[in-house]
Amino acid sequence: MAATISTQTLPSSILESRADLTDSKPKEDSSSEQNVPSVSENPDIEAFNPGWRFMLAFSSLSIITLMAALDATSISVALPIMAKLLGGSAIEAFWSGTSFLLTSTVFQPVLGSFSHIFGRKPLIYLSLILFLIGSIVAALANNFTVILVARSIQGIGGGGIICLTEIVVTDMVPLRERGKWFSAISGMWAIGTVGGPLLGGGFAQNVSWRWIFWINLPFIGIGAVMITLFLQLNYKTSSFMAKLRRVDWIGMVLFLGSTTGFLIPITWGGVQYPWDSWRTLVPMLVSAAGLVVFVLHQEYVAPEPLIRTSVFKNTTAAVTYLETVIHGIILWSVLYYLPLYYEAVKGFTPILSGIALFPQTFTVAPAAMAVGAAIAMTGRYRWAIWSGWVLTTFGMGLLILLKTDTTTVQWIFLNLVGGLGTGILFPAMAITTQASAVSADQAYATNIFSFLRAFGQTIGVAIGGVIFQNQMKKKLLTFPLLADKAAEYSKDAAGLVQIIKSLPHGEMRDQLRASYTDALKYIWIVMTVLAAVALIASAFTKAYPLDRALETEQGFKEKRRSKDVEAVDGPAKTEA
Repeated sequence: MAATISTQTLPSSILESRADLTDSKPKEDSSSEQNVPSVSENPDIEAFNPGWRFMLAFSSLSIITLMAALDATSISVALPIMAKLLGGSAIEAFWSGTSFLLTSTVFQPVLGSFSHIFGRKPLIYLSLILFLIGSIVAALANNFTVILVARSIQGIGGGGIICLTEIVVTDMVPLRERGKWFSAISGMWAIGTVGGPLLGGGFAQNVSWRWIFWINLPFIGIGAVMITLFLQLNYKTSSFMAKLRRVDWIGMVLFLGSTTGFLIPITWGGVQYPWDSWRTLVPMLVSAAGLVVFVLHQEYVAPEPLIRTSVFKNTTAAVTYLETVIHGIILWSVLYYLPLYYEAVKGFTPILSGIALFPQTFTVAPAAMAVGAAIAMTGRYRWAIWSGWVLTTFGMGLLILLKTDTTTVQWIFLNLVGGLGTGILFPAMAITTQASAVSADQAYATNIFSFLRAFGQTIGVAIGGVIFQNQMKKKLLTFPLLADKAAEYSKDAAGLVQIIKSLPHGEMRDQLRASYTDALKYIWIVMTVLAAVALIASAFTKAYPLDRALETEQGFKEKRRSKDVEAVDGPAKTEA
């Protein structure tokens, strides 16, 4: 435009110097209790009016997010069928399901960091290629070793898709408007998470488990074409060797090695090896020390760090990142253990268990979208953080009331509150972390938010597993009929489902169902306590203004016709 200069086109040196001068620390909104001015009332901020190209570009991101969510959860209900057909063990099936989540979590900060150097679109293409390779290899696999490798490759691609879509939204949308667009992405993830088990179970039972992976190909094709045609981003080019020199290779090795070494024993603890085994404790402790070294390297040594520690040096950001981990723990504990309640205690099939999750999961997307739009309209976000954690705490507490004889109407209403709470928190926490960061750190803050949410999800199942094993064993020991089986039955919550279903109706089965419900009750108790901790932490959230100009080196390039540009800018002025 002739009249205004978009900050997206400014050179990085100008942006950085401007950020240092005006944005070295986000200013707390002292008038947070007063009316927040709209963008139209602030002449320094260009109005955000997305065109049809922007809408199609955003749609391409939504499509690949839906694909990643479907694939992350679709294999869970199909694993028993796959294990039977391929002759795999329970441990092999376990790792085939877990490997995606592990690699997806670990590689998110790395791929996000690479996108700052090599560009967003090339990294999105790389993620799609990895996802494609993993899908094809898994679909053609004839043993679990190949599936494990394929799922690990898919996880890297899926992690890239998850973090890069959120980073690109940060590049494309001003902070004030970002909530409703983030909530749309969260909505696609929620739909995919709900639909994944239904899709996987349907394919495995009625067609072939291989279609769980073949179905990804149309999504990849449509998404890649739309991204190529419509996702046009600004990017400052440089030589490939110059880009390679900017990569924090030492930090990357430290991070990947330490994070992987920390998460793997957490994942296999209590499943493959006991928690007090040296195979669990040694790698966990060594990797924890490695993460400390990584943080020191990022803070004091790395010239262009993999993770900017500056995003943590703010009270609001720090407590919100803590809440993000807790949110991930709670969300994945519910998604993993609640279906097991329906299968083991209520006798539902895997597909029916997925449908029974609808009250919990189908409230997430509407709540996220409504709150994202409300934040964009009001310019306030603290109310969403507080109300989200109040509802989540209350919702987790309601799950404690689940019994063996809970009626359908009762468990439907017991699940609604928690779904609303976790849904509200998706856009609320995303906006809070970005509002508390300086403009130069927006994409980095988004990347950390995505990683910590995934990190919480990864350890959520492990925390639930520890609680289940301890409480299940303690409860079984109180029943003479089951005492001698206490150690065996308490090892694996998912494996126990089939044991319960195979037993004839009678006292032993009823005692197992009661023990199962009791063990799950303690998981809900711990989740309630964690949600309460997050609610208390959220009290330290400060209000920052959301009306900021969009400053990014990789913003969206909206092509407009020359007549439209002239109409906006008006006739050019000539000097006298």
